Amino acid sequence: MSKDIKYTDAFDELKQIVADIEDGEISVDELSIKVKRASELIKLCKAKLTSTEEDVNQILKELEG
Repeated sequence: MSKDIKYTDAFDELKQIVADIEDGEISVDELSIKVKRASELIKLCKAKLTSTEEDVNQILKELEG
């Protein structure tokens, strides 16, 4: 999985996977693949959120000092 994917794209793909699972549109054969992909997307989103939070905190710290 590429880390170059944007957060919004990853989140949209994740929402689509969840919707497909909830709607029963994924076969048993595809389920494992989709769950693994969802796990990758969740990790990517968490990493991007953490990185953004650290950047914002650093900027705020610089503005205070």
